[in-house]
Amino acid sequence: MVRHVFLTGPPGIGKTTLIRKASEVLKSSGVPVDGFYTEEVRQGGRRIGFDVVTLSGLRGPLSRVGSEPLPGRRECRVGQYIVDVSAFEQLALPVLRNAGSSSGPGWNVCVIDEIGKMELFSQPFIQAVRHTLSVPGTVVLGTIPFPKGKPLALVEEIRSRADVTVFSVTRENRDRLLQDVVTCVQSGRK
Repeated sequence: MVRHVFLTGPPGIGKTTLIRKASEVLKSSGVPVDGFYTEEVRQGGRRIGFDVVTLSGLRGPLSRVGSEPLPGRRECRVGQYIVDVSAFEQLALPVLRNAGSSSGPGWNVCVIDEIGKMELFSQPFIQAVRHTLSVPGTVVLGTIPFPKGKPLALVEEIRSRADVTVFSVTRENRDRLLQDVVTCVQSGRK
């Protein structure tokens, strides 16, 4: 039975926009929704990095363009971006740890956007995602990268789970997927 819903597609296709819209629809129908999404940071029209933003409004750096790692931290790099694993963990881990504990009776949705190369530098994040996927009453609504290059172990693990539905987002379907995604998330609680 399908319980969790993930979106995949190439960068910039609209996965985060769709996740945010689905979260709002679910919240407005009374479903408890928590989690985080990633957002581009631009300066002078140029992308300089990504922030992690919790659905409660907290924001912090995920990565920035740079040639030097932050002082006292190991270098985690994806292309031109240096990942701030510590800042990411400070925002993302509490949200994931609370996913099952704050729902009380009933069910809740945990948004995880995204489970990608940058986020996977964090071992505690990997463990927290696995745990969240196993919490009864929690439905994960997340994004995973489009398969390209070397497979990412956790992403492939998620993709192959029997309790996961993966929607491929394209330019052609992104504007009409919202209701399908919301319906699938709502059916995951049963």
